Amino acid sequence: MKKGVLHFEVGEQIDLYLLVKSATKGIASNGKPFLTLILQDKSGDIEAKLWDVSQGDEERYIAQSIVRVLGDIHHYRGKNQLKIRKIREKEAHDPVTISDLLETAPLSEETMMDKITEAIFEMNNPNIQRITRHLMKKYQEPFLTYPAATKNHHEFVSGLAYHVVSMLELAKSIATLYPSLDKDLLYAGVILHDLGKVMELSGPISTTYTIKGNLIGHISIMVNEIEKAAEELGIDGEELIVLQHLVLSHHGKLEWGSPKQPIIKEAEILHYIDNIDAKMNMLDRALARTKPGEYTERIFAMDNRSFYKPTFHK
Repeated sequence: MKKGVLHFEVGEQIDLYLLVKSATKGIASNGKPFLTLILQDKSGDIEAKLWDVSQGDEERYIAQSIVRVLGDIHHYRGKNQLKIRKIREKEAHDPVTISDLLETAPLSEETMMDKITEAIFEMNNPNIQRITRHLMKKYQEPFLTYPAATKNHHEFVSGLAYHVVSMLELAKSIATLYPSLDKDLLYAGVILHDLGKVMELSGPISTTYTIKGNLIGHISIMVNEIEKAAEELGIDGEELIVLQHLVLSHHGKLEWGSPKQPIIKEAEILHYIDNIDAKMNMLDRALARTKPGEYTERIFAMDNRSFYKPTFHK
């Protein structure tokens, strides 16, 4: 299996097909335009600079295009960067497709859906179960392929579903340890809390925020979807309001984007579970790119800290 771009070390030369995840134009100090490219393959993504670009380069190297790159890995401002020596567009005879270069969840869509269906089946409250099943069925197709974010955590194909499945495993363990928790509420909160991202985000490839995502956001989107589901199913009970509260408060703090802070026990636990899984994903991905005895690049979403990888870690 060919080595991925993130598996090369500083000083090594690469010759790889890569997918342009994003391309942003800038102006250098000499007044000439350049492109900041985020390039990716199945191992992850890396930043690269393309200097002295022409109008043709700007039109050629755009998001979702495949390129062949010859370059060197070097270290810049605390993280690895790709120095491009040669770059060209994919040609018709090149043996590579977009799917060959996309990072995906480690579980299959079928396996993840089975785990989510099992959690819904375990719910005893008919109102909570029906609303959850209705919304899951309505958005199942994009849910199984979308990432959980554009950056920071689970930003890969099927990342949203994988985030939910991982959170469900945490929820089951915590509910066993603390049986006073309402499992129906907790499981439903896990499944629904980020489902609005299928409308907030553009899709699984070169993900950006939609207009609806920028102007409304996944939290408000999902609160409205729960309301609509209840109307369509003829459900009118306190469960509706409590489910909406779980979605509204899952970011935990007002300054973290939560319209409400958690004031129901299951909402508080949902916030912790969400935070644990997101941060573990960030740490695992950063540490996978780090040698034992060294520090990760700074992780912006974790207070811009660098984490040490002990020498006895594999």
